[in-house]
Amino acid sequence: MQNVNTVKDILDSKGREVWSIAPSKSVLEAVEFMVEKSVGALTVVDGDKHLVGIISERDAARKVLMKEASPRETRVEDIMTREVFTVNESASVDRCLAQMAGRKIRHLPVMNEDALVGIVAAVDVFKYIIRDQLTTIEELENYVKDETGGSG
Repeated sequence: MQNVNTVKDILDSKGREVWSIAPSKSVLEAVEFMVEKSVGALTVVDGDKHLVGIISERDAARKVLMKEASPRETRVEDIMTREVFTVNESASVDRCLAQMAGRKIRHLPVMNEDALVGIVAAVDVFKYIIRDQLTTIEELENYVKDETGGSG
């Protein structure tokens, strides 16, 4: 039986750090925080640490800058995506990728029960898949070498 790779495997590989911001903060503060942490999106959590939205660099560019609004005066809650799609850490990598592609989203918060336990970006999924495929290729090459007595 083949081992199914899960979102948990991606988080174990990349880390579980989640950067969040309050909905009352300014878009400028959100963008500055994204730059500081080198991330493309932040989860938006309320005072009780409940996930209430997500904000991305794209949101800031399209919903603030392109409309010539002030990022200093516009609040995160004014432009965040409120209908946040999430994935459980037990979901397969294939299901995660399909959800991202089907919904045209690049960042997917990972939940375990009601707890936010991580976030995966499309690039994290791609890196994981590539690394997994390279490992499989290496294992197959080693198997062939062992079966043929090391000649290649």
